[in-house]
Amino acid sequence: MNTSVPARERQPVGAYPWLTGRGRTRAQPSPWRARAKTRIAYLEAQLQQETGRPGRSEERKALLEGMRRHLDNARAAADEEFGWRRLWSGSTAREGVWSNVRSADVLLLQLVSDTEAAGRAGEVMALAKQHLEADDPQRIRLTQRLRQIVSGEMTPSDRELMARVLDASYNTLDGELARVRSLRNILWTATFLVLLGVAGLALYGWFFPSSLSLCFTPKVSPGGAEQVQVVCPSREHSGVSPSTAASSLAQRKDILTVEIAGLAGAALTVIASLRRIRGTNAPYMLPLASAVLKFPTGALSAFLGLLLIRGAFVPGLSDLDSRAQVLAWAAVFGAAQHLVTRLVDDRAQLTLSEVGKPTDAVADPETAAVKEERWAAPGERPGLSGGAEGDTRGFHGGAEAEARAGRSARQAGP
Repeated sequence: MNTSVPARERQPVGAYPWLTGRGRTRAQPSPWRARAKTRIAYLEAQLQQETGRPGRSEERKALLEGMRRHLDNARAAADEEFGWRRLWSGSTAREGVWSNVRSADVLLLQLVSDTEAAGRAGEVMALAKQHLEADDPQRIRLTQRLRQIVSGEMTPSDRELMARVLDASYNTLDGELARVRSLRNILWTATFLVLLGVAGLALYGWFFPSSLSLCFTPKVSPGGAEQVQVVCPSREHSGVSPSTAASSLAQRKDILTVEIAGLAGAALTVIASLRRIRGTNAPYMLPLASAVLKFPTGALSAFLGLLLIRGAFVPGLSDLDSRAQVLAWAAVFGAAQHLVTRLVDDRAQLTLSEVGKPTDAVADPETAAVKEERWAAPGERPGLSGGAEGDTRGFHGGAEAEARAGRSARQAGP
């Protein structure tokens, strides 16, 4: 076996500025870039090995050239500089790298020998079970041919089937990750818009404090019946004439003070929600996006909650007695945003759980037979392609057992 390394991989360590710190850094080292470059190096070694094999047909040359082009594109995307656009262009680089790496892997499966292709049959089947539906025709066909492939009875159509199943699994994985990326973008956009609204309220309250007053007149001042006390989020006023409007005593920083208290309440819910967050190998940091959304939402809910209290919308809470009570209720309303944002957390966890979620085994013999007939050549019995009848009965018998086990599990479930 030829294990020589391409010339590009034999460069000294000093050739990589990001490893030595010398020279201009092409790209900041990050875990996903390191994994991608490792995978690219492995595929380049496999490409060089396949290039040295005998056989120079036009089809093989086209496959080699296509694999080389995909690897070059992947390496270029991994090393690409985005400058000031790096914060929101990292997803573009990630998609460019892994889409080309997966395409090169599919081409490699068509280039390797029959023995090596048969050795990857289990890997392809595992990917199919993770990403393809149980009634997918290609998955069913591969399931029925898996025993013959592993035993060395591989045909050219089997290799083509494995390549198509691998490509379909990768395409489905790309779709699953695209949904994660889409939800991540929606959450960051929502966070920005809510933060913009919170900042707008604070600025409006700074320049027009009496328009959005959050001051209360809870009781008569101890100085006499002709005087009242006005409680605002940032200051308490005693000895105020009853004819004085409470909104005229509002301070510029009242709304900002309430929003800060709401942020503190939201921070407690973020800490509490960490116990429900599980680590994931999916990219895009979706749990972080859902957690950050809680902070501006808490500030907004604190303002709206006090506004409802001041408008006597909540029975029994038309007036608050002290500044401490105002801030305490602001923190409570800030934490109450969790009643809404927990739905976002559930949606994020569900989206992450759908990435690579194993599907049920092919367990329906009737479905398998119908799907198989679509693939079988005229005059060929479904499921017997080169195998013994006993093998087919074994497959369907195992499928029926899996079906019975699946029905029992569903009946025992909640």
